[in-house]
Amino acid sequence: MNFEHLKPIIQTLPNKPGVYQYYDKDGKILYVGKAKDLKKRVSSYFTKTHDNAKTHLLVKKIADIKHIVVDTETDAFLLENSLIKKHQPRYNIMLKDDKTYPWICIKKEHYPRVFLTRNVIRDGSEYYGPYASVRTARALLDLIKALYPIRTCQLDLHPKKIVSGKYKVCLEYHIGNCKGGCEGWQEEADYQKDITEIRNIVKGNFKPALAQFHDLMQEFAGLMQFEEAQKIKEKIELLANYQARSTVVNPSITNVDVFNITSDEGFAYVNFFKIMNGSIIQSHTAEIKKKLDESDREILELAIVEIRQKFHSVSREIYVPFEVDVPDNMTVTIPKIGDKKHILDLSLRNAKYYKQEQWKQQKMVDPERHTQRILAQMQKDLRLPSEPIHIECFDNSNIQGTNPVAACVVFKNAKPSKQDYRKFNIKTVEGPNDFASMEEIIFRRYSRLLEEKADLPQLIVIDGGKGQLGAALKSLDKLELRGKISIIGIAKRLEEIYYPDDPIPMYLDKTSESLKVIQYLRNEAHRFGITFHRDQRSKNALVTELELIPCVGEQTVTTLLKSFKSVKRIKEATLEQISEVVGKSRAEKVFEYYQAKNNC
Repeated sequence: MNFEHLKPIIQTLPNKPGVYQYYDKDGKILYVGKAKDLKKRVSSYFTKTHDNAKTHLLVKKIADIKHIVVDTETDAFLLENSLIKKHQPRYNIMLKDDKTYPWICIKKEHYPRVFLTRNVIRDGSEYYGPYASVRTARALLDLIKALYPIRTCQLDLHPKKIVSGKYKVCLEYHIGNCKGGCEGWQEEADYQKDITEIRNIVKGNFKPALAQFHDLMQEFAGLMQFEEAQKIKEKIELLANYQARSTVVNPSITNVDVFNITSDEGFAYVNFFKIMNGSIIQSHTAEIKKKLDESDREILELAIVEIRQKFHSVSREIYVPFEVDVPDNMTVTIPKIGDKKHILDLSLRNAKYYKQEQWKQQKMVDPERHTQRILAQMQKDLRLPSEPIHIECFDNSNIQGTNPVAACVVFKNAKPSKQDYRKFNIKTVEGPNDFASMEEIIFRRYSRLLEEKADLPQLIVIDGGKGQLGAALKSLDKLELRGKISIIGIAKRLEEIYYPDDPIPMYLDKTSESLKVIQYLRNEAHRFGITFHRDQRSKNALVTELELIPCVGEQTVTTLLKSFKSVKRIKEATLEQISEVVGKSRAEKVFEYYQAKNNC
């Protein structure tokens, strides 16, 4: 089977938890699956032989792959269930006989009950979940009941009925599981305080509850009731390891469209989530090519209309990251906190992942277009007058002032051009003076290019802060090149980018392609410079040792190294072998010197 058309998609999948969807050539969904690591899981379908005939047939039919990134494996499990129920793909079994997942309900009533349910009823009650494991939900309820004496009866505890004396306390009161609200022996306000604490627990704020459980465990241990203490300990461990509620599915978010956007110089990426009955049932990311310099707001407004038409959405409410103009019959919500904001952030993350994957795929399939994008983005991010097709980066290298050298690396079209790399021995500077060294090599490099009438770069990158940048500018001023070539300095500690005559540095986004290219330049210059510096130190150390031999001059040393290639071979050579290269008289001096050293 030929999967060449799917390779760019598979290779650019993130190593994140999420849900993947397989489509056939007609765009019909074949299969929905969950994964702790999307890239590893999807790759496994295409890198091994499948014994199962149905799996083999499924893989054969796959024409496209889409995915949704989520926070945790539990979220992926729940989202997978929602999508399978919505789309009913041919190759999926219906999970758990199509049962719904359990929720914890805090009932809207006097003296609210707290119980487990699979039916979400829109009556104003609070529902928390869903829970991927019934065991986890029941353990949480057990913990709540161990801490708080809440009622389990289904009586209508209206104040009038309580006052009338209609009810009598039951066994739960007598064994200490209830405080007798049905007879008015517990005030409703006091009961509501317990409900507030319970609400914190099911929302994920476990610290107060854990502290109380620890106290309860210590109390049982102090009373020598070790079995009860062990039970509480097990419940504490369950609660401590429990992942609160899913952030993917939330019953309070119903019949809503969610839109978010990220963009670069040439394209915008708009992600769309459709939420029905509290579940994400659709995810789509659109790539939109910019014609002019459209703002994110302008693009998002157009995308909202187009995407809603494409998916026939009639939702009256949309979540967006900023104000947009939409038809009057729609409600625009800009979430700031809570689950709604989390859903919006999740949409943005999926848009960003899609953008990164598109870039990676273009790099594999269409490297020229990928390069053009990077150069256009660098021009914008670095505020350059033109695209930096030709960039040169400089770095000094010396250790305690010995063997000072410098390196110049050259990038063309955002890639190393190693045949254009240059090394410099510092000639006019005494001691470890980075500023003077930078001034010297910049002058030497560009006076040479001017003399040879060679092409000048569009951008010079100096490895260093304001001091090194200022030194480089002195040389550009002498050569009358200031203003003709853009120049910046990059400081290592915080990746500040400095511009001429501007004391305030600029900071690029840590994930931006522009910063990555500059860091690559800087690191390559550092590597090239350090390698050259080490070579110079080694060479000088070897030459110095040979020159210590009496009556052996520089010419003899050069001849020996040219012939034997290393000092080690000279040490191991016989008198006859050395004599053939430099004559018997000098050979004896060299041979006797190393014989004496060996005998020491």
